[in-house]
Amino acid sequence: MKSRKLVLAVSLVLFFAFVGCDKVGAVLNPKKVEPKKSAPALEVKGTIIAKVNNIPITLEDLNQEIEAYNAMVPTDKPELKITTKEKKVDYLKNEMIRRALLYQDALDKGLDRNEDVLRALEKTKMDLLVVELVRQEAQKIDVSSKEVEDYYNTYKEQLKEPEERQISEIVVATEQDAKDISIQLLQGADFATLAKDRSISSSAKNGGDLGFVAKGKKSAQFDAVAFSDSLDVGRISSIFKGPDGYYVLKLQAKRGGKLKPLSEMWDDIKRGLTFLKQQQKIEELIGKLSREAKIEVYEGEIK
Repeated sequence: MKSRKLVLAVSLVLFFAFVGCDKVGAVLNPKKVEPKKSAPALEVKGTIIAKVNNIPITLEDLNQEIEAYNAMVPTDKPELKITTKEKKVDYLKNEMIRRALLYQDALDKGLDRNEDVLRALEKTKMDLLVVELVRQEAQKIDVSSKEVEDYYNTYKEQLKEPEERQISEIVVATEQDAKDISIQLLQGADFATLAKDRSISSSAKNGGDLGFVAKGKKSAQFDAVAFSDSLDVGRISSIFKGPDGYYVLKLQAKRGGKLKPLSEMWDDIKRGLTFLKQQQKIEELIGKLSREAKIEVYEGEIK
């Protein structure tokens, strides 16, 4: 399916050039002519909905192309999607039939024997075969329930939701200023008011409120204090020196930091493990093929 869509994506570009044209009516009711013999008859698999000389077009082909087309339509322009019978018929006439006509004419002109075309076809064939091989190899991969459970139990800490803490700060230039502020806070002074009056940080205008902060967004010194297990909600931190001066923090709230149950993470873990095992299998296959192949690289010829 993926390889099919790859080919369709290229051909669908033609659709935009042909939409809105009304010339196909003449094609559907042509004068009696001899079928072009250069267009080879294709094996029919599905319900035939049109014929262009001896090339059949099936309902399955139409639906597959429309599915690929709709997948490329921007989410903010759903009106461009092909969803009605009338739009499907328009696509059949203005894209698929026109493409078949052009294909037949190209064959009649011998373009299938053009050296550049043959080289491009061979390259496309190689790409499609590689995609199919990788798909088939990937299908052989399975992840057991035990592997999912083992992964969950081994990486519980890493699987936790990122913890965020709502922090307020007061930043001053000297350690003595920070000590004076700490004393005032211990005596019951309002943190936000002191931040507005004394802090040299840009957060002073908001009473020192930084909002919710995740680890790694501030300095290492900040993280060590703000995310300390000993700092409880509503408590004031000890003084510490940071990049912009001396800091005093207040923890306002916490969120995140919890581990979801295995049942909620099962599908995500299995998908991740499946992808990793698929990658490993492909690397092993490439390694095996490389050892068995004769590979020559002429680096001197690379300019």
